[in-house]
Amino acid sequence: MNIFIEKLDVTDAEDLFNFELENRTFFEEMVPTRGDEYYNPETFKKRHETLLEEQVKGGSYFYLIKDKDSSILGRINLVDIDESQKIGYLGYRVGQAHTGKGIANKALKILVETVTNEDVKQIKAKTTTNNIASQRILEKNGFERIGTSSEEFEMNGQRLSFVYYALNISSS
Repeated sequence: MNIFIEKLDVTDAEDLFNFELENRTFFEEMVPTRGDEYYNPETFKKRHETLLEEQVKGGSYFYLIKDKDSSILGRINLVDIDESQKIGYLGYRVGQAHTGKGIANKALKILVETVTNEDVKQIKAKTTTNNIASQRILEKNGFERIGTSSEEFEMNGQRLSFVYYALNISSS
């Protein structure tokens, strides 16, 4: 499947809200809930505007993963960018109907190529111990496992920890 990533835009609010709402239950199986308020249309719109402001300031890059028809398949973000150290933190999610198709893997490859041009030298990521698919995607894209948290938390009746990864980027 051919995909591309596109920076989040003001015009994406409605489609993104629908994507998040449609995939809420699925996402909450792997990541902590964002809470009911997140899914209130007015709250979502305000949050969307805040993300766009943060993106303009350069503190984060928010991308949508889209197909040839510009339908949203997922999201991939580089957030909390430390400009002095040139380190950003990765986050991504692919809609339930699009998992297992290599979309997150392709999107991550594109993101790494894109941020190399944005003067980012390292990307850090974390996932949960039960999210083997995400761990494989990170490792396929050259991320090195740097540790597992000794602290556990409960999510959906499971005791989990975070697994930490890092990718050093050299600009060519």
